[in-house]
Amino acid sequence: KTLIIATGSGWTPLGIPGEERLRGAGVSYCATCDGAFFRDQELAVIGGGNSAVEEAMFLTKFASKVYIIHRRDQLRAEKIVQERALANPKIEFVWSHIPLEIVGKDGVEGVKVKDLKSDKERLLPVAGAFIYVGMKAESGIVKDFLEVDARGYIIAGEDTVTSCPGIFAAGDVRVKPLRQVATAIADGATAAIMAEKYIETK
Repeated sequence: KTLIIATGSGWTPLGIPGEERLRGAGVSYCATCDGAFFRDQELAVIGGGNSAVEEAMFLTKFASKVYIIHRRDQLRAEKIVQERALANPKIEFVWSHIPLEIVGKDGVEGVKVKDLKSDKERLLPVAGAFIYVGMKAESGIVKDFLEVDARGYIIAGEDTVTSCPGIFAAGDVRVKPLRQVATAIADGATAAIMAEKYIETK
């Protein structure tokens, strides 16, 4: 027998009050999935990397304003991405702030933020909060018996072979430079062939 692990990866949650309760009711991790529901409304994007900034720009197609909340005073996104965002009149940057709570009863009504320089808190009145603070590997079920990196991604080569004979890792759950649908599909095909070869040798 062999095992192919293809559990993928997911967005890292903030872990702040209101996030889980309002997930699907204004809290989202996918602008392309949910952005159109917020036409002509104000939104918040939390994060400062490429994903956060690119998704914020996408949201400006629908939203009246998009706040980008970032704990630093400059973005981590690539320069060209930064330049496009800084030039977008619908984007307002909330520098050196962290989110404390996502507020709302039946849906998102605002994000409470804290200024890291002054310690002052305020509420940004928004209808949606889109969270992009990094990815995490969905490897919890196997990380105790397979070799993983510091972020939990399974260490496997392009042949999908892991540290445990007969177990293969495909797609976003393994260490790789590019995580796209096309590369995940290729991994799946490779893992299937490698698993078949492994069975034939036993």
